[in-house]
Amino acid sequence: MIRLPRRSLLATPFAGLAAPALAQSPWPTRPVRIVVPFGTGGGTDVTTRLLAPKLAEILGQPVVIENRPGAGGVVGTDYVAKLPPNGEAFVLSTLSPIALARGLPAPVPFDARRDLVAVAPTVFVPIALAVTTRNFAPRTAAEFVAAMKAAPNRYQYGSSGIGTSGHIAAASFCIRTGTEAVHVPYRGGGQVFAALTSGEIQFCCDIPSLLKGMHEGGQARVLFVATEQRSSLLPEVPTAVEAGITGYKAYSWYGFFAPAGTPQPIVDRMAAATEQALSDPTIAGRFEEMGTPAMRGYTPARFAQYVRDEIAFWEPEVRGLGIRE
Repeated sequence: MIRLPRRSLLATPFAGLAAPALAQSPWPTRPVRIVVPFGTGGGTDVTTRLLAPKLAEILGQPVVIENRPGAGGVVGTDYVAKLPPNGEAFVLSTLSPIALARGLPAPVPFDARRDLVAVAPTVFVPIALAVTTRNFAPRTAAEFVAAMKAAPNRYQYGSSGIGTSGHIAAASFCIRTGTEAVHVPYRGGGQVFAALTSGEIQFCCDIPSLLKGMHEGGQARVLFVATEQRSSLLPEVPTAVEAGITGYKAYSWYGFFAPAGTPQPIVDRMAAATEQALSDPTIAGRFEEMGTPAMRGYTPARFAQYVRDEIAFWEPEVRGLGIRE
């Protein structure tokens, strides 16, 4: 069962990382690099580019963004895990390479609990399912399931890579509805959306805010959101339960990680800077508009425990789905 975390996403006091810590650390003295382990146009890329200017202002150094997509975020995350722990680079990784990929047959070349330091989460990410409107008629989840059952493995779904939230969410949907479809992995969300609107693939699972424009423009149709309540971005779209898909939830989250061994003062300052950026009314408001609420109030220790809990849940969960590709 794919579930939403039981932990509250509401802001809580950010103990131990008050603003004075920013003035006490000499780091950084050089530009800070943030690796995005997915291509341009996807949620991680949008989130990083929204935060980067504010982080640069707070840290007093330029923040350079580097996209290193591949293997559902594993390539870019592993790249940072193997860098020197000097505070010059971080990765904005996600639930996908950190936890979901561990339940798939292909080995993951790093262990986030050993090879990375959890610094700070950024946003929580709900998931929705959308179908193309290019030569594809289903207007409801029931019609979509009926069409898939009538033609097993005829339809294709796209994702940003094997083991990503979009992949696991779509594969789980198929398993729970007794349908079969072909997975087509791409190198980023932009490619997935282009394939969806062109009809190259028939459906995908992704963030409601990124699907909203295609839904309203008629290039795609969002059939349901995998949350307990309807999305304020797409109030006319039913939840999975309302659409008849029971026992199904899907989500992701994005967070900053550093190579293991990164000095604690650097980790603390980056965490404090992230909290400060997420607290900026303009940035917080933008994330709310995107339907990806900020995950505030996390110390590095609290985020590390959150990551350990997610791995403990998701690794056996994904393995139990029996996903092979």
